[in-house]
Amino acid sequence: QLQLVESGGGLVQPGGSLRLSCAASGFSSDRFAIGWFRQAPGKEREAVSCISCGNGITDEKDSVKGRFTISRDNAKSMVYLQMNSLKPEDTAVYYCAASYQYYCGMYACGYEYTYWSQGTQVTVSS
Repeated sequence: QLQLVESGGGLVQPGGSLRLSCAASGFSSDRFAIGWFRQAPGKEREAVSCISCGNGITDEKDSVKGRFTISRDNAKSMVYLQMNSLKPEDTAVYYCAASYQYYCGMYACGYEYTYWSQGTQVTVSS
């Protein structure tokens, strides 16, 4: 079935940029919403930025608005998270996830995500 493999994590200084990539393989459907999530040590996992199926409407955490941009290339089965102006509080393990949706609506981060990548570390430090 669906497998998600991500790349692009690493160490970056505050104010720097990183681009995370998520490649989907196996089962493919245009009914999948894709979300980026993160979890810092000792904290709960949280949604960062998500994009719905269909029209590709985005949904994102307030603290990353204007800094992070999610996009998808359905022809290549790829989803990206461009992260600019990174802050130390962005440090976390980042995951991409997929959610099969019958209705491609708004608030993509609120969907139930059932397919997950293994995660990649993003560290923002001087």
